[in-house]
Amino acid sequence: MGDGELTPERRWLHETVEAWAAAMGHATNALAETNRAVLSAYGLTDERSGTDVTTDAVAATASERNASGSRPDAAAAEFAGTDLSDWRVERDIDDPATLGVGNSVRFSKRLDEADVTAFARASGDTNPLHLDDEFAGRTRFGRRIVHGTLVSGLVSAALARLPGLVIYVSQDVTFLEPVDVGQRLTAVVTVVEEVSRDRYRLSTDVVDAEGDSVLEGEAVVVVDPLP
Repeated sequence: MGDGELTPERRWLHETVEAWAAAMGHATNALAETNRAVLSAYGLTDERSGTDVTTDAVAATASERNASGSRPDAAAAEFAGTDLSDWRVERDIDDPATLGVGNSVRFSKRLDEADVTAFARASGDTNPLHLDDEFAGRTRFGRRIVHGTLVSGLVSAALARLPGLVIYVSQDVTFLEPVDVGQRLTAVVTVVEEVSRDRYRLSTDVVDAEGDSVLEGEAVVVVDPLP
């Protein structure tokens, strides 16, 4: 087996960590710092610069980001062999010292069958509405849909791309529309208030490919300097 290949056990571990980090960011404040550490380890694609951060370029990207004072992504090398090409990130700020009202981050990915399965395994949420076609077909939705908490996990992923060390404090969420397995969604987080020197309130929305909202909410985060 080559250096870039993963054993089935290691691939399952990577999928499980991804689903856990995405899903549990909203569950309890006690887990927030742990989830941030996991999410900040991921690589990303920066559409503003046109630079694709693939698994083959994780180490080089980490060096660049550390040198520029932006988010360190060195730990993302642990995900070598995991396809991150579907992920898209846009943000309008790189320096945590200038973070303020109006700054925003967008994180986009497709929530596919593997995401749903990995999330069910990681979280224990085996509601057949998300896993069983026959069962889901008899419900009001008429088909399987993505776990709501998995959808809201995209907000956590977007917050992870704010500059600095971001610590989740609270999250309010309203689910507006069901999400089909395989849909591409985009989480948009925007600073709406600087509550104190290091604490910010943000609007948190998730939209589909047509720009229609499937989730809306509000979060409070603390942003510390990078250690």
